[in-house]
Amino acid sequence: MEKGRRLLLPLVLLAFSCTVQKDVSDMWPYGVRYEIFVLSFADSNGDGKGDIKGLTEKLSYLQDFGIKAVWLMPVMNSPSYHKYDVTDYKSIHPDYGTIEEFKTFVSEAHRRDIKVVIDLILNHTSSEHPWFLSAKTGSESPYRDYYVWAKKDSVRAQISKRTTSFDSDNITQWHAANGDTTAQHYYGFFWGGMPDLNFDNIKVRREFLDIGKFWLKDIGVDGFRFDAAKHIFTTDRAPENHAFWQEFRRELEAIKPDVYLVGEVWSDAQEVAPYLSGIPSLFNFDMGYAITNTVNAGKDTMKLISKYKEITDFYKSVTPSYMDATFLKNHDQNRILTELGGNRDKMRVAAGLLLTLPGTPFLYYGEEIGMVGAKPDEYIREPFIWDTKGKDPAQTSWEQARYSSDTSVISLEQQKKDPLSLYNCYRKLIHNRNSSEALTRGDLAPSPIDIREVVSFKRISEKEVMLVLHNVSDVEVTIPMVGELTGFDQIVFELPGNAKLTGGEMKLPAYSTVILN
Repeated sequence: MEKGRRLLLPLVLLAFSCTVQKDVSDMWPYGVRYEIFVLSFADSNGDGKGDIKGLTEKLSYLQDFGIKAVWLMPVMNSPSYHKYDVTDYKSIHPDYGTIEEFKTFVSEAHRRDIKVVIDLILNHTSSEHPWFLSAKTGSESPYRDYYVWAKKDSVRAQISKRTTSFDSDNITQWHAANGDTTAQHYYGFFWGGMPDLNFDNIKVRREFLDIGKFWLKDIGVDGFRFDAAKHIFTTDRAPENHAFWQEFRRELEAIKPDVYLVGEVWSDAQEVAPYLSGIPSLFNFDMGYAITNTVNAGKDTMKLISKYKEITDFYKSVTPSYMDATFLKNHDQNRILTELGGNRDKMRVAAGLLLTLPGTPFLYYGEEIGMVGAKPDEYIREPFIWDTKGKDPAQTSWEQARYSSDTSVISLEQQKKDPLSLYNCYRKLIHNRNSSEALTRGDLAPSPIDIREVVSFKRISEKEVMLVLHNVSDVEVTIPMVGELTGFDQIVFELPGNAKLTGGEMKLPAYSTVILN
């Protein structure tokens, strides 16, 4: 969540012996998703800024990569580079293009069987939004009650979004309008440039129903990612947050029955669970951290699969239709390769874990080529590296890269030519997942293997049962294939290669992923 603008191995043949099957990942909402910061992705007009036409021109890349849906960070008009403070909810930022160009993008994505999900920020607007510009002129404004106002020492817990009083510990979340510290202040949870909307006002709710209808019906997007979903009302009004999302979901599903809704509720499982009836897919932050920690440790000290099942079984007990949204890192976190100390072997096995577990995995643009980066946020959102300097006109340059440049990151075009590149590892993992009913939509079951360097589990569907093995360590591991493991006698997929199944033993190379049936 934004809080305002800041200043700124010897070569061997890679094994990929997966049984050829029909792509089973097209049934919405399954399939691998790809998060894109448009400003950094692809430039169509040479101004250094990524735009919608550039993104449209790169759809063939995403299609070949195996992506089934894209999630676009905010594309609407906004005064900031990140665009999480919206000034017009029915617009495309001029740097990105026009509404007509966006319609073309959606149409071209759909032609390639790629769905489109966009960020929709409900919690707040920009302080430059026309609603707020009117609201701050005084109590006579028709938009005054679109926001939350209070005089010093007043208490409005009964009727509006707030904490306990103006004088609470969260006093910094109250801001003077027009610099007048004696007048009513407005509530802005994140910062003064993002005044919170008042969802006690039915007119505000109707505005966002109309906005949702615009994007779903007029533009044709397939769903929304909801930012800061637990902040519609303050945390002491959590039941009203839950009820709001249930109502909003019903209204959106009346417009588009198969609308995909995914939300950010960055909290522990107990706090997350009640949101599931309103937002049926939520990002699994706990699992992203757990994968990172396990791979860094080189051993499964966290009991990764037990932890995953504990979380998801609990969520499904609350909402049986829950669909997990898994990821390694996103636009608010240090990049995954940075968190893994720049070790591409660790990165490969982390990707293997993500892309063999259940749920609907999200990739953050650039992780497939090993982009790196650390906070502040601009430096985890640097330009995608298409080719070496000057070779691809789509290369963006809106900021000077601190971490990921064509000298520190091997470009996509170079990696395409190397069968052992990180990009090709990702591509093979994605296509293998897309071809497998068990990996795409199957259940998860534990395996009897108890070797600390190995994360193992079964993926089960009506047509197939697969045993998935990940060696997260830097040494070869031997697994006795005894008992219930004896039936798994064929390697159907492996990365990076050189796994051996002989004499009742499975020899698992360091940092490897192997799938058997």
